[in-house]
Amino acid sequence: MVRPYTITRGRTAPERDDLTLITVLTTVQEPGDTGRQSARLQPEHRVILDRCRQPAAVAEVAADLDLPVSVTKILLGDLIAQGLLLARAPLSVARASGGMDIGLLTAVRDGLRRL
Repeated sequence: MVRPYTITRGRTAPERDDLTLITVLTTVQEPGDTGRQSARLQPEHRVILDRCRQPAAVAEVAADLDLPVSVTKILLGDLIAQGLLLARAPLSVARASGGMDIGLLTAVRDGLRRL
């Protein structure tokens, strides 16, 4: 078992404060040579990049890594700073695609109430 402070190189707080549990993450498609850059990444960074080839929330990535969210946010911040990962708030994504579908949200809410 590797201690979380080892994975984060002793850092205890993320540099970014805009990452929430539902922030959507996507791996940047790099057309160039990524060999040198990926050689410097920790195994956890590589798992994150692989997982985020399909959009995923911060909470999903933390669960896949089996690490605390605070540690995951530090690793995500590293990748975002290197330009390897994009982070978008879910509401801005909905607005960019033409707005939220109130009918869909109502149907989801009603379905959850029935459970």
